[in-house]
Formats: sequence, C-alpha cells, structure tokens
Amino acid sequence: METPWWRDAVVYEIYVRSFADASGDGVGDLPGIRERLPYLKELGVDAVWLTPFYPSPMADGGYDVADYRDVDPLFGTLGDFEALVGDAHELGLRVIVDIVPNHSSDRHPWFRQGLRDRYVFADEPNNWQSTFGGPAWTQVADGSWYLHLFAPEQPDFNWRNPAVHQEFLDILRFWLDRGVDGFRIDVAMGLYKAEGLPDVQDQSFRSRSPVWGQPEVHGVYRAWREVLDSYPGERMAVGEVWTDSAEDLARYVRPDELQQSFNFAWLLAPWSPTAFKTVIDDTLAAVPFATWVLSNHDVVRHRTRYGTADPGTGLMRAKAALVTMLALPGSVYLYQGEELGLPEVEDLPPEARQDPVFARSNGKIPGRDGCRVPLPWTTGSPSYGFSRDGVAPWLPQPAEFAELSAERQSGDPESTLEFYRRALSCRRDLVRSIPYTLEWLPSPEGALFFTRGPLTCAINCGPDPVRLPPHETVLLASGPLDGDLLPPDTAAWMSGSPLPARRDDG
Repeated sequence: METPWWRDAVVYEIYVRSFADASGDGVGDLPGIRERLPYLKELGVDAVWLTPFYPSPMADGGYDVADYRDVDPLFGTLGDFEALVGDAHELGLRVIVDIVPNHSSDRHPWFRQGLRDRYVFADEPNNWQSTFGGPAWTQVADGSWYLHLFAPEQPDFNWRNPAVHQEFLDILRFWLDRGVDGFRIDVAMGLYKAEGLPDVQDQSFRSRSPVWGQPEVHGVYRAWREVLDSYPGERMAVGEVWTDSAEDLARYVRPDELQQSFNFAWLLAPWSPTAFKTVIDDTLAAVPFATWVLSNHDVVRHRTRYGTADPGTGLMRAKAALVTMLALPGSVYLYQGEELGLPEVEDLPPEARQDPVFARSNGKIPGRDGCRVPLPWTTGSPSYGFSRDGVAPWLPQPAEFAELSAERQSGDPESTLEFYRRALSCRRDLVRSIPYTLEWLPSPEGALFFTRGPLTCAINCGPDPVRLPPHETVLLASGPLDGDLLPPDTAAWMSGSPLPARRDDG
C-alpha cells in the first residue's frame, strides 16, 4: 500500500495576515499567498496550512469566525481562494485550512439571533478561567451567562446540540468540495465540556479537567473521519491537542479518528539531549504517525526561545533542531519566517499590539504579536516587500528585517534560507526512502546520536565538541564542522556504516 502523502510531509504554516499583501492595505491576503507559491515550492515544502481567512470582526485575528463558508473581504474572495488552491495543486502543493469548532464570533448569526441552545449558557458562572485571562463567563441582559474559553467575543458552541454537529459536517464538505486537502482543527480537545459544568479542582491537569478532553469529543472526529474518507485524494485532519501525555494524544489518532495531532511536547522541550530523547521515545511509542513542530503562530519563535541571552546561539540551535527534526519519523510543520531565521519581535510598542491576551492582562503578558510580525521579502522599507511601496504593515517590522529578507538571503550559500532549502531537499531525497523506525547509538555526554536505516543523525547540545560516530560521508550539517568533531549547538546527517546500532529502551 502506498504511503499517504501526509505521513511524512513538510507542511508550511501561513499566518494569512502576515505572509504577503497584494491589495496594498498593509494586511496579508490570499492573492498575496498565491503570488508567493513558487517561493514555497522552491523552498521544498509539500503543503501549506492557512490560518483562518473567514469573515470575522478580528477580535482574535480571525479565530472568531462569523461565517464559516466565505472569505473575509480583508483577505480576498471565494474566487481568490479557489484560484489559490488551483495554483497550489498545479505546483504539487497540498492545501490545509484551519477550522474553528470550539467557538464562533459573537457576530455569528446563531449568536446574534439568540439561539442559545447552540452555545453554552448557564444561570450562574462556575470558576472556569479564560485562556486569555480573567473569568470564562460573560453575563447578558437577562442575567444569564455564556461561556468563552477565550475572548468574550468568542462564545463556545454547545456540542451536545445535534445542530452543531450537522453544521460542521456541512462546513467540512463545503471546503472539501473546493479542493482542500485537509483541516487543522483549532482547540480540538475543547469541544465538549463536562456535564453539569463542575468547578475546576486542579488547573494543572488537562486530562482530569472538566474543561478539556471530554470522551465525547472522539465521536465527533469519528464522524469527521467518515466524511474525509468519502473524498478522493487522501484528505486528512490534524488536531491542535494539548494533553498531559503522549498516551492522551494517541487517543485522538486512533485508526478511525484524526490522521494526525500536533506534538507540542517537542516544541516545549528545553535544549537538552535527555529532554529530546524522552519526547522522541514517548511519541514514537504512543503515536502511530508522529508530527514535529518547533514554532507556530501562538508561541515565541524558537530562535528566540533557544537563545534569549545570545541571538547567535539561538539561531545555531534553531538550525540544529531543524536538522534533528527532519531526521525523525513522521511529518514536519514549519512556521512562516523560520526559514529566514526570524527572531521574536519583543519590542513592539504597546499601541501597536493587537493580541487580546495583551489587552486582557493589562499589558502584563505581551501576547503573540511578536511571532506574527509580517514577513520581509525585500530590503526596502517601510514594509520590506510585504505590501506595496509606501504602505506600512499592520504590525511594525524591525530594521533588522532588511538583512533577514528573502531577497537578501536568496542565493547566499551561508544564509538560513539556503540552508533550509538544502535541508528540505536532502530530506526529500533520503528520509522518505528509509524505515519509519529509529535506533539509538551510544552518545557522548551532551549529545544525541541515532540511526534510521542508512542515515545517522547527531546533535550536540553540550558545551564541548564531541566526536562524530563512524561514517562515510557528511550529508548535511547545521554549521561548520571541525574535522570529525561536532561543535556545540550543531547537528549533522551522515551516511555510511556506523558502529552496530543498539536499541536503547532505557
């Protein structure tokens, strides 16, 4: 049986507002993405994931959806979307779109029409807290309260109402009929809430919470899987599932449920060979088809996470983590701009910030705007090619973006962009033809060595150089090597016959 395309795909997340602006209003849009599809093809990815582009008041950057079957004029038209999908398919790129089933906008027709049985209402609030800060309940004129696990403008659906089930089955078919290859499911573990809405006793455990991961949610994804399987072309879904363990995560990717779920344990792991090995072992033992991700639109960019005191170290570690991640069995999700080595923009002025987390925390939490700053395509300001000449982007870009732009890096063999292109090409040529298994090699202190068939991967997280395992050829390295020594914060791929591999189950 042929391997499904998604099992080892490289998927590139596009935060639509910040990728490319073709209309000249300072906000990214679908025609802008369409113009840049050849760039993504040259980069070497297999699919693109688009964050929400649906009609929305933008209280949460489009994750407050008012109409699930159209395109917000800010981003273009339905025709623009269909043209984008057509061009992507001609280039051999798949298209995954975000779907937001936990909540809608308070401007959604159901909420505006007062169809309360389709949302979670209560006579009295419990102690649940919003993920964005503050209580998760807002009172309406008649004295009752509605639940919003995020912003007040995002009321939670009542998934115990069959009308909600049917609505989302129809929404899936609407976009599948327009050629989408898959869905990324926002807050996939949050749809159902425990019967009776009991108070939360322990905020630290999602698996024991009345808010998250209720068993009824799995029936939703079994029904969705039936819809996906009824369409040709191996349509798929990947869930945004935050869990306490790999075992919890595995419940979402059983054979009749979702094909994939994000593996946030890899993203959260500190710079440590022990931590990396633990995540890899736990994931591969529990999940049939793993995913690996280092950054996305909700977290601090990993270049900054890995080197807050030294940006240079952060970039070295980011490249080494990529090499390691690309060697692992499973699929890889990249976040726009990481191929340019973009850091988190940490000094955005308060008046520019738009994330509701910043507002709801009274500025105490910076929020997610720092990883959402529009991409630099060229060296010229004010938008570095993101928008038309003279148009400022919706979030200000730092001056260092000129040197990090795609134009400046393209063709420079020492640049992060060209390194990503080489790494993805190498992965395409080699990794997809080797077994979906991994074996550990004896590793020096501070390092981690493993093999997959003819490929050996080594990463050095320690402070001192380590000797590479026996090999014939170095295929790829995240930085310069010193003969057979692997410097700190560096990773490499090798081919040849290393020492006999042993499986380390400890």
